Amino acid sequence: MPITKQDVEHVAALARLELGEEEKESLTEQLGKILEYADKLKELDTEGVPPTAHPLPIKNVFREDRVRPSLPVEDALANAPEREGSFFKVPRIMETD
Repeated sequence: MPITKQDVEHVAALARLELGEEEKESLTEQLGKILEYADKLKELDTEGVPPTAHPLPIKNVFREDRVRPSLPVEDALANAPEREGSFFKVPRIMETD
């Protein structure tokens, strides 16, 4: 099913995008080509191919969390513009009634 200019206008309205006439024409053509290619993919035999979200196995690349000494309070607050005791003092951002 080919995409129409009205489809592009509808999606643009949903996304709150303002498109010019030239952009609408261009997007109609581009999206039409994308959908044509997606239809070609339907012709492939995928019997026996398990569905995957990623082409390669995923592994966690983050380091393991380890407990270690933290920065001393005086060092952490050394460049603080304002402090209150052992805490940063920041402007209030919430209004109370």
